[in-house]
Amino acid sequence: MPGSDEDVTRLIAVIERQRRELDRIRAAAADQSVIAMARGALMERLGLSPAEAAGQLTDLSAATGTSLGEMAAAVLAQDEPGRAADGEGSRGAGQRNGSAPGPSSLRAEAAAELAADGAELAGALAAQLLGPLGAAAVALWLLEADGTLALLGETGLSSAEASRWRRVPPQPDFPAQRVAHGGPDLWWPAGPPDQVGPPGRACAVLALRERNGELLGVMSVIWPGPLAEFSTETRQHLSAVAAGCARVLGSRLARGDLAATQPKAVLCSLLDELAESVLVLQAIRDTDGQVTDFSVEHVSPGYQDPEGRTSVDLTGLTLLEAYPASVSGQGLFARAVQVLADGTPQHVPGPLEDLRLARFYDGVAVTWHHEGATRAVLLDHAQRLGRLGGWEENLVTGTVRWTDSAFGLFGLAPRPGAEIPLADLHSYVMAADRPEVKRFRQRLLERREAATATFRVVHPDDRSIRQIRVFAEPVVDAVGSVVALRGAFQDVSAHYHTQVALAATRDQLAEEHLLAMRLQQAIMPPDAPPVEAAGIDVAVRYRPAGQSHLVGGDWYDTLLLPDNHVLLVVGDVAGHGIDAVTGMVAARNSLRGLAITGAAPADLLRLLNGVVCHLTSGVVGTVVCGLYNPETCVLRWARAGHLPPVLMRGGAARELPLPSGVLLGMDADAAYEEAIEPLEPGDIVFLFTDGLIERRGESIEEVLGEFVATVAAGAEAAGPDASESSAAAQADRILARAASDTGDDACLVVVRLR
Repeated sequence: MPGSDEDVTRLIAVIERQRRELDRIRAAAADQSVIAMARGALMERLGLSPAEAAGQLTDLSAATGTSLGEMAAAVLAQDEPGRAADGEGSRGAGQRNGSAPGPSSLRAEAAAELAADGAELAGALAAQLLGPLGAAAVALWLLEADGTLALLGETGLSSAEASRWRRVPPQPDFPAQRVAHGGPDLWWPAGPPDQVGPPGRACAVLALRERNGELLGVMSVIWPGPLAEFSTETRQHLSAVAAGCARVLGSRLARGDLAATQPKAVLCSLLDELAESVLVLQAIRDTDGQVTDFSVEHVSPGYQDPEGRTSVDLTGLTLLEAYPASVSGQGLFARAVQVLADGTPQHVPGPLEDLRLARFYDGVAVTWHHEGATRAVLLDHAQRLGRLGGWEENLVTGTVRWTDSAFGLFGLAPRPGAEIPLADLHSYVMAADRPEVKRFRQRLLERREAATATFRVVHPDDRSIRQIRVFAEPVVDAVGSVVALRGAFQDVSAHYHTQVALAATRDQLAEEHLLAMRLQQAIMPPDAPPVEAAGIDVAVRYRPAGQSHLVGGDWYDTLLLPDNHVLLVVGDVAGHGIDAVTGMVAARNSLRGLAITGAAPADLLRLLNGVVCHLTSGVVGTVVCGLYNPETCVLRWARAGHLPPVLMRGGAARELPLPSGVLLGMDADAAYEEAIEPLEPGDIVFLFTDGLIERRGESIEEVLGEFVATVAAGAEAAGPDASESSAAAQADRILARAASDTGDDACLVVVRLR
């Protein structure tokens, strides 16, 4: 249908905007030439190398917050003849056109950044405008979500004027709203008939825009009377101050420092959460305030374009560029114009889509929901995720229908005629499963009830064997005859393989459990009776990390040596599983063999460290090693990165002095110190691994101190007979009160002198 003259005019305007966009791209390419010329000027002016000149230009750009092209233009402008001495005029005008900010703009920005509220901000601008330019009043408005201009601050207006223009509705007959509706900045030396304040006063109205062109608000400057004209210097000065004010407003609104509209980005994100397909349009107006088009400001990630375009393809276009047909009739353009004009949201329900339009700042937010397409997409995704494929077969006409997912399960191309009738399905399965598939179809026809079967097929793409389960139900007519079959295929290969893997895992875990039990009995047997000959009572407790780790890296040993000394050892090899067990066995057996030599504890750890460093692979651990002499009742001990033993004597408990010594396996040349502790009858010594006391979020010093207090508290509770309690009773009491929460192995050796 041919469009009206007005529609044709709008489309011509679209073409014109595209031509201007091409000019902008060409101008951007020209910026590279300007940057190159600026580098040359810096090289000549400052005697810099090319690299130094490029770095200087980049540093200037970063310091002033301007683009590289803008700073290049400012550098070249310094050599222009007739330029103002302080640069206020040229740089102020240049800033509105893309060059660096001048001193007047920077002063205004600094004052505005320190303003506590909108009134102080307007006062800061007035200091730059009222005196130098002879203006009488300054007013700042911010654009709100519904297109209303809210007065942020003013200086020089009467209370009546400020109250009257506190909130300006979206009517383009007001000067500030003309600019807010996309019109150019207004310069009226004699004043407009509808200006703020008495008639006959000069007025300038300028848009406050961020660098990306987004409109934040409007600045209005009013003089006490008419002017002959606005000089070039005045226009440049005002433009520079407006640009600086816009930069400050943008940053402060983003930080939430000023009471104003919510940032559009936040609202757009909220819209994306509420609706899956969102289009935010900003009005484009001519000088008379009439809407000529809408720019596409935001496209949601889930946007569904009727022509299949992505959000990247649509961003930067206008509504008429993206959808030219929407210009006529009750299309999207006409509806958007109407919503913007009267502010009333529109809802256009339909069988396949649900369209909604609502005002959004000086524009429109559009959401819609393609219900039919969405259901199809969801059904397809559900089938693919579940590895399902639907099918139906008309036994009267012989027609067979499969979904695309069903074709995929069999590795077939989805095309008419490629469907497999259920009577022929046995020909596509493995030979061993063919009788089952035939019986499956026969049951459906004879019993007339739903049935399932499982068979195997060879996928043509990778020649892998797939396990397919088929479900079907018969459809009968009025007389009870089966006229159709319908059902679904499902690829259950993953489930089948999982069951096989679980069965194998169960067998393996059973073997590992049995192995762990045997290792536990072989490596850490119950209390060794021979040490009783030395006049001491010894009890050992081992707590594994869990049922799946019956043996870890914790180990102990209590051994009566040929010289009647008793070897007391507790160690911890890093890790769990077979590797930790292997390292633990190597360390335990090596130390047993070394102890026969009669070496002192420090020498034993030095020799054991050499074994771990040179004869094992990747074993790292801690150990405390003691030798008790029953004739002198003296305990000599050394440690390799391990916690110190705790001594309980009477009703008191304390840590034994801590000799130095690094972890086993860290340094082959490490040396170890030795400590000597005289013991008395009734003394009880506790040797343990860190898994007994460790707690998440607490230092090892804190939990060690609490453990000593626990030992003392237990002795106090037992009273005078505490030293008479057996080592086994003491071990059980300590193990029950241990407050570790790390789930690590724990080992405890309790030695009581009789």
